[in-house]
Amino acid sequence: MLRYIIRDFETVPKKIETPIQETTCYVLKKPVVIVPILRAGLGMVEGIHNIIPSAKIGHVGVYRDEETLEPHEYFAKFPTDIKESAVLIVDPMLATGGSASAAIEIVKRRGATDIRFVGLVGCPEGVKRLQADHPDVDIYLAAMDEKLNEKGYIVPGLGDCGDRLFGTK
Repeated sequence: MLRYIIRDFETVPKKIETPIQETTCYVLKKPVVIVPILRAGLGMVEGIHNIIPSAKIGHVGVYRDEETLEPHEYFAKFPTDIKESAVLIVDPMLATGGSASAAIEIVKRRGATDIRFVGLVGCPEGVKRLQADHPDVDIYLAAMDEKLNEKGYIVPGLGDCGDRLFGTK
C-alpha cells in the first residue's frame, strides 16, 4: 500500500562516496514527515519509517469526546521543515473523520500543503467527512468497512485501536 501512496514522490540524483568509488544514487526531492495521530497512529510509524528512513516524525494529539464525538487537540509538535514536506497523517481507523480532519487542520495551520491521510480501516461516513473538510487531501485506506454504529465505532471494525495496541482496556 505504501508504494502506491508515495508513487509520485520525485527523486533527484545525489553523488555519494562508497568505500569503493564515487557513485550516483537517488534521494527524495522533498522531505517527508510522518505524523501519527496519538496514540493509535504510533503503531503505523515504524513500518512506514522502515521504508522511508529519511522521513522525520511529528506528533499530533487529538482525542475524541465520547459523548459529542468531537475532536479536541492536546498536543502538536512538528519538524521545522513541515511547510516544504510531504506529510503523511497516519491513524489506523477513519471512523467519524473528526480526529483526522482536526489533525489535518493542525498541520495546515503550520503551513503544510502536501498532505495525505493513511489509514488501515475506514467507513463511508469518515471518508465523506474528510473529503468535505479537506478535498485537497488524498485518502489511502487498506479496507473499507460497512458503517458507524451509534457510538461512533466502525462496524464490523476493530474496536479502539489505541486500546488494543497498548493493552489499556
